[in-house]
Amino acid sequence: MANALAKALAVAGLAKGDWCRVLGADTVVALGDRLFGKPASLDQAREFLQALSGRTHEVITGCALVDSDRGEQIFHVVTQVTFRTLTSEVIDRYLAAVHVLDKAGAYALQEHGDWIIERVEGSSSNVIGLPTERLSDFLAR
Repeated sequence: MANALAKALAVAGLAKGDWCRVLGADTVVALGDRLFGKPASLDQAREFLQALSGRTHEVITGCALVDSDRGEQIFHVVTQVTFRTLTSEVIDRYLAAVHVLDKAGAYALQEHGDWIIERVEGSSSNVIGLPTERLSDFLAR
């Protein structure tokens, strides 16, 4: 949530005029106490996928809305994702097909997610990077 707020504040600071509304979001993958951001290399992406293989982890997205009239409003969404047990061949094929270096946890539900993901419990849009269902409800209020 702190990263989402920092992103929103940075963009809001660039706004010209009296009124602005900016949404910032940031996603992290958590397996127990270990956090997985964006991998720095394909080797690290491979290690991330091996660590998540056959296990259930959380995808957590923090969202921050910065509004010149209402101030800062922050929330987060958690989704449970269970990976299939991944062979080296599946990981190699996935890494060859998907640009993973800009994705938390080194994977994307929307890009060949069926190769690696067994089950999603909760918001699928959260796993993609923006929990649109919750955001829609939030904005409606």
